[in-house]
Amino acid sequence: MNKQIILLPGDGIGKEIMESAKYVLNTVASEFGHRFTFHSHAIGGDAIDQYGTPLPDDTINACEQADAILLGAVGGKKWEALPGNIRPEQGLLGIRKKLGLFANLRPIQGFAPLLHASPLKEEVVNGSDILIIRELTGGLYFGKPSERIKDGKAVVDTLYYERSEMERIVEKAFESARLRRKHLTSVDKANVLESSRLWREVVNEKSKEYPDVTVEHMLVDAAAMKLITAPTQFDVIVTENLFGDILSDEASVLTGSLGMLPSASIRSDGVGLYEPVHGSAPDIAGKGIANPLGMILSAALMLRHSLQMEEEANEIEEAVRACLEQGYHTADLSVKNGKQVGTKEMTEAVVENITTKSVSDSICSTYA
Repeated sequence: MNKQIILLPGDGIGKEIMESAKYVLNTVASEFGHRFTFHSHAIGGDAIDQYGTPLPDDTINACEQADAILLGAVGGKKWEALPGNIRPEQGLLGIRKKLGLFANLRPIQGFAPLLHASPLKEEVVNGSDILIIRELTGGLYFGKPSERIKDGKAVVDTLYYERSEMERIVEKAFESARLRRKHLTSVDKANVLESSRLWREVVNEKSKEYPDVTVEHMLVDAAAMKLITAPTQFDVIVTENLFGDILSDEASVLTGSLGMLPSASIRSDGVGLYEPVHGSAPDIAGKGIANPLGMILSAALMLRHSLQMEEEANEIEEAVRACLEQGYHTADLSVKNGKQVGTKEMTEAVVENITTKSVSDSICSTYA
């Protein structure tokens, strides 16, 4: 199987961790008899420096032809003084919009060796396994007008949604819940916002098509509190763009490390963009100490959701888990009695666990 994968390393540590993901994917390809063809393109601050725009047409065209896209990270202090419409983050928002990537999937699942570093008590967070599904292409981030008015003495942002935009993200959430523990929490602010009242109507209508999924409505402020006090009560959470941005970032710290979490932005045909949730960390770029695991786990999500390679995705995830259980960790992680390593060493440890597992499986198959 030959798949075309576009790499968007971006800024800061993006280039380093992208090399890690590429190494791991080439290992998986070798072990399973696949072929991945990689093409790199500019986005974010890197693209601004080269082309004067955070999202060049060449990058858009390449992504439109890809089977899947991997993104490292965008942004940094170097570009903070630029006008909002040409800052690096507009490259990420733009590519999501151009490709119609309407659903952001962010799995929040802890690794046992890291739970002691969670800001919550270990007994509170242990067992948490949440999938947050955020609508990506509507709401306040894209509504018009969005501008300063009355000579700068007032400002307006517009929260705009089409009913069809709500329907497709809610349907994706029900489908995801059906594959998990069949519990869906819909988060809104229906006591205040008209958009949330329509959202709730859509959820209730769609629920009739998924009678096996239990639906719970929760106001966003209550959801924020419950994520801290009782995170294990959640299975799948679905919500609109702004609420999803905030809640997914809140949930990302529950498991003890922001550097471990992947995310996927996908559309109905399975094409998606995959990226770690951490930032570009320009202060450590080039030092060889960046944590590549969030990027590597994002590559695993890519295999699962865009390339339908479930076994291969599981192989990567188990290799990462094995590394942590063996005590390997980068400087941003905390593993008790572990061994701190750099980006290259951690990547090699993941690859070694993949190849060792493959050899072990082959031996078991031979003597079965």
